[in-house]
This record gives sequence, structure tokens and C-alpha cells, in this order.
Amino acid sequence: MLDAEYDRRAQRELQQWRAQMLQQPGMFGWMAGRVQEKVNSFIPEKAHAAITSMIKQMTQGVLTGSEIVAPAPLLGGSLAVRERLVMQKIEAYRTTAAVEGGIAGAGGFVLGLVDFPVLLSIKLKLLFDLSALYGHSGSDFRERLYLLQIFQLAFSSQQHRRKIFLEIEDWQDRREGLPNSLDEFDWRTYQQEYRNYIDLAKLVQLIPIVGAPVGAVVNYRLLKQLGETARNAYRMRWFAASTHESAIDTGLKKI
Repeated sequence: MLDAEYDRRAQRELQQWRAQMLQQPGMFGWMAGRVQEKVNSFIPEKAHAAITSMIKQMTQGVLTGSEIVAPAPLLGGSLAVRERLVMQKIEAYRTTAAVEGGIAGAGGFVLGLVDFPVLLSIKLKLLFDLSALYGHSGSDFRERLYLLQIFQLAFSSQQHRRKIFLEIEDWQDRREGLPNSLDEFDWRTYQQEYRNYIDLAKLVQLIPIVGAPVGAVVNYRLLKQLGETARNAYRMRWFAASTHESAIDTGLKKI
């Protein structure tokens, strides 16, 4: 497929994804959100604080630790070339997550709990690799923030997903309102949205006998969801940058 044809197809897919991100929550989603809010209200504040702290530390550990092993940004190549590599990377991570989920599911309750931080680490490391394939440096603080935004787009309620999308749609030009450090990031919302999104599926993984196949399938699908979200989030920046460069070239020609 020619690069120009590939770009046109990718733009069509991006517009479809954008429409999905901007959908208003349906009645079922709204009701589920209300039920989850009620459930969260029964959880003691100390428990919320402990869970928030745990997920914050786990996420920060991966984000800061990955700076050492994050691959160098891919500086050359068309979108088509990059996304062939992206799809290979996503499939490799999906397989790894499925194997890990199957082992954890077969191990019962204890290993099922261990699966949570391991899977979180796999997801974030996938995002670092995809960021590099689209030409972005994982050592840049703004890029780490963008990874967290992609993560929320993939694993949040529709209402929160819509809010995050509107915040990152103009990421290239956005400077106001961004955290100055990871400590200023809204970890409470991050952990609640993530937990609410995957709780049911992961709880089934703890059930004896069925835990192994469920764990493998759930992890495989969660990585697919994250990969597709990341592809479109980076496509959005790719085409925005291309438009910006074209505008500059046009301006220079007029001088």
C-alpha cells in the first residue's frame, strides 16, 4: 500500500475513533457510573488513600525506571513503516500479557493479586515502546504525561474518556494546566477509573479452575485495547504535526 493511501485510511480510522471518544455516556454507562460511585463511597477514605498511593508508586516506578531502558525515538520513516513495527510490538506484548495472565489465573488468589502490578508494568512499557516508534522520547516529561493520558483513554468510563480526549486533542500547543511534576498528577481519579474499568474482569480471574483461561483472554484483550488507543492517539499528533509543517512550508514559499 502506498504511503499516501495508507495515510488517508489512517485519517478515516482516526476520525471514527475521535467520534467514539467524544460520545456522550449512554444510559447504561451513566447507571454503571452511579453504581460504582456508590460502591466507592462505602470504601473508607484510608483505603482509598492506600490504594491511590500504591498505584501511584507502581506507575511512577515504571515511568521513571523506564527512562534507562526506553528505546531511542525512531527518527525516520513514514506512518505506514512505523505502524508495521507498532503492530508487531503490540502483538508481542499481547502474547506476553496473555501468558502472564494465564499463569496468574492458574495460581489462584495470591498469584491473581500479583498479576495486577505485573500487568500494569507491561502496559506502561508497551506505551514507552510505541512512543519511540512514533518518534517521541520517553525521557521527556511531557511524553510521560501523554502516556498517562493514553492509559486513561483506554481504561476509563466514557465520561472521563471524553474529558481526557478534549484535553489532549491539541497536545502540541498545550502548555497551560499541565502538572509540573508527577506528584501533581491526579492520581486519585487515575486509580479509580482504572480499577472501575477492569475490576470485574480481574475478579473473575481469581476464581479457581476458570481463572487461567479468563486471565489469558482478559489480558490479551486489555493489551489490544491499549494498543489501538495508543495508535490513534499518536496518529492524532502525527497528522497535527504534518499539518503544522505544511503550513510553515506554505508560509515560507510566500515570503
